[in-house]
Amino acid sequence: MSEREREPVRLEVANGVGTIRLDRPPMNALAAAMQDGLLAAAAEVTERRDVRAVVVYGGEKVFAAGADIKEMAGWSYTDMVDRSVALQAAFTAVARIPKPTVAAVTGYALGGGCELALACDLRFAAADAKLGQPEILLGLIPGAGGTQRLSRLVGPSRAKDLIFTGRMVGAEEALAIGLVDRVIPAGEDVYAAAAEWAGRFATGPAYALRAAKEAIDRGLSTDLDTGLELERQQFAGLFATEDRATGMRSFIENGPGKADFEGR
Repeated sequence: MSEREREPVRLEVANGVGTIRLDRPPMNALAAAMQDGLLAAAAEVTERRDVRAVVVYGGEKVFAAGADIKEMAGWSYTDMVDRSVALQAAFTAVARIPKPTVAAVTGYALGGGCELALACDLRFAAADAKLGQPEILLGLIPGAGGTQRLSRLVGPSRAKDLIFTGRMVGAEEALAIGLVDRVIPAGEDVYAAAAEWAGRFATGPAYALRAAKEAIDRGLSTDLDTGLELERQQFAGLFATEDRATGMRSFIENGPGKADFEGR
């Protein structure tokens, strides 16, 4: 298959786990077509009941090395005003997938690639992975969530250091500052580790997981009292689900951790 015929983003589903696969060699540059593909894939995994968790993966060599600079170089201000809406929409769609998500990071996750990883719930990185927000070196700032999601994840001072300098960080430093959640040793499969984590939720209580994610994400963007009210509403609402009844019945009869949930 030629590169022209290749789908830049595709969805693969197996055993309850959906993999959003970036496939635009050699560096998975996040051109407009990639952004549109991410938006479509996020919408599909959101709707599909056979997808209970999601891995975002760029392949064995690279996650995504950033925006397509050659494509962007000739754009005007008005071009970017129009395109930046779609750019943020694609990454926001990934962030709002109402299911557990994990980025399997290999090689480089830079610029938009780092922002895509930030849009996931967790990030697993290969030992030799490099992450960063180098937009400042182009006279720009991150435009797909980097200034917001990075600062919320690692704190404002560390985010400013990374964004002001544009420097890359290795996997171990990324782990130390909270940018990634697990470093996979050299020789081990990052995707396999991410898929194993995601696979834990293939038979999980889908609506409870959704409620937990929404309560955390929405609560972080508001004050404590409002966040607690969001939590209370989500908690009470789960008493309308079959999985809540199944989980409590199983706990009483068999002890914790043995329920067979149906995602209803």
